[in-house]
Amino acid sequence: MNLTTTYLGLELANPLIAGASPLADDLDMACRLEDAGVAAIVMRSLFEEQIKAERESTVENFETYADSFSEATSFFPGTKEFSLSPDAYLEQIRRLKEAVKIPVIASLNGLSISGWLHYAELIEQAGADALELNVYHVATQLRETPDAIHHRVREVARTVREVVQLPLAVKLSPFFTSVPYMAMELRTIAVDGLVLFNRFYQPDIDIEELSVVPRLQLSDSSELLLRLRWLAILSGRCAASLAASGGVHTASDVIKATMAGAHAVQLVSALLKHGPGHIKNLLEELTQWMEKHEYKSIRQMQGSLSLARCPDPAAFERANYMRVLNSWHGHTDTATST
Repeated sequence: MNLTTTYLGLELANPLIAGASPLADDLDMACRLEDAGVAAIVMRSLFEEQIKAERESTVENFETYADSFSEATSFFPGTKEFSLSPDAYLEQIRRLKEAVKIPVIASLNGLSISGWLHYAELIEQAGADALELNVYHVATQLRETPDAIHHRVREVARTVREVVQLPLAVKLSPFFTSVPYMAMELRTIAVDGLVLFNRFYQPDIDIEELSVVPRLQLSDSSELLLRLRWLAILSGRCAASLAASGGVHTASDVIKATMAGAHAVQLVSALLKHGPGHIKNLLEELTQWMEKHEYKSIRQMQGSLSLARCPDPAAFERANYMRVLNSWHGHTDTATST
């Protein structure tokens, strides 16, 4: 059974990647993931705010920068809350490269065009095999236009592309007016891959303390459906590597994402819940399913149910919306009969 796949030009033993998370902070954990069969590992993000804070060297300047956003400052992390300083992040890349043989993918998170992007060069020099650019952004300004957001995403990616030769992926939000347009724009500036999607962690409100508080809720398989839709729409139509991120927990999830068009899948919540051994179980279940259904390779499966190849392409389009809304009759029938 051939489970190999190509992602960002990297030849991977299988499509399972440990996504951006604390898992890469610990060398022993990284080695355990490799031993379990994970094909690559993504480091947690190095944030634009971290780099700027270290450069400015004062907490006051850092907090002033945080206040430039419309989000509550109590929700924004202080300098001591980041696990790795920018310099320590670069050193961790070097240590991971010495500890494991699988590709190590670094991650930068930010959305302004300024000097912090120079860290992409330092990441390349530290030995990372690829770079994932996470353009996480919450639009809160009433007069901030979609065009302005699109422009910033494109320009940040273009700036990074100009300073590094590394394979480059952009981790997108699902909330663009047109995901396909954004994907094609990024492809025109030689972005190698797209990660669909970053998760928006929603703040909660403590009604007793009258404060905004962060809430971390791990994903489940239901979140995969949004990824499947856009993977299927982009597969075969946008010449970029595609990775699913969010909602991949079971072998069935891996199969669905692959059939929709993913070249790789990123797991975080599943690994945080079940540990590195979960990778081995997924690979065994994936192999058994493929043998049962007479698939000889992952590549044979990739994109087989994309929009371009699906026998019912309307399922990915507007017709599905109408079909779903009209498919539920249980409560109506019960109410009528009584």
